[in-house]
Amino acid sequence: MKAFVFPGQGAQFTGMGKDLYETNEQAKALFEKANEILGFRITDIMFEGTAEELKQTKVTQPAVFLHSVISAICMGDAFQPDMVGGHSLGEFSALVAAGAMDFEDGLRLVHARALAMQKACEATPSTMAAIIGVSDETIEQICQEVSTDGNIVVPANYNCPGQLVISGNIDAINAACEKLKAAGAKRALVLPVGGAFHSPLMQPAKDELQAAIEATEFHTPKCPVYQNVDAKAHTDAAEIKENLIAQLTASVRWTQEVQNMLEAGAREFTECGPGKALQGMISKIAKGVEGVTIQGI
Repeated sequence: MKAFVFPGQGAQFTGMGKDLYETNEQAKALFEKANEILGFRITDIMFEGTAEELKQTKVTQPAVFLHSVISAICMGDAFQPDMVGGHSLGEFSALVAAGAMDFEDGLRLVHARALAMQKACEATPSTMAAIIGVSDETIEQICQEVSTDGNIVVPANYNCPGQLVISGNIDAINAACEKLKAAGAKRALVLPVGGAFHSPLMQPAKDELQAAIEATEFHTPKCPVYQNVDAKAHTDAAEIKENLIAQLTASVRWTQEVQNMLEAGAREFTECGPGKALQGMISKIAKGVEGVTIQGI
């Protein structure tokens, strides 16, 4: 069975999508439609901009979404997924690729999400940190020990065995990193991000995005969509909406999501979009499972 997976923020690079724009008329039309919807020429930044320009939140999330979704659309009949999933932002790409949302609606939601998250980041100084080489259970325990009512840190991204990202207030992150190093973590690295994504600190962004999601028409997808909040397959439009709303403040359960795809019979994984981050994660999650192939487009 074939699974198509879609990357999240951080996969962007200068020049992304330029080859599609220049060689495929359908892709060019979709990119130009995106420029019109967003109200600025995101293609100029994607194709020719600096890394710093591409890192702007209002650019990064729509850029990764556009590269991912347009890549899938341009596959034509070769895009025949038995299941799809996306990492954080990538879940929006997966939903559009699977037909649960229209392209235009998906882009509008991603843009709204980016702006809402930026506002939440500016409201509360916060960050994230990658923890390598210690069990999920140890990380969960230390996050609980460090957190107080006004200073929290939580597991945010369960990326693959031995790699988990935590999220929270800056002081709480620093305290958790020190405790985790003492507990045997190989690395506890604070990431260069502007906020505590997938934590309760994103509640203002969740509140803002909820209205936009509820006002958007969702359809039954053409295949099951595995969602981050519970790592399970969904085809009901109402359930998909609820999970998408919950996603901003909930953990990304990517390890469990891929494990569930494997249990459902997935043996061919194709990363659809920029970068190779998901391919690396999946190779670790699927270690020991026979007959698995992992590729990108």
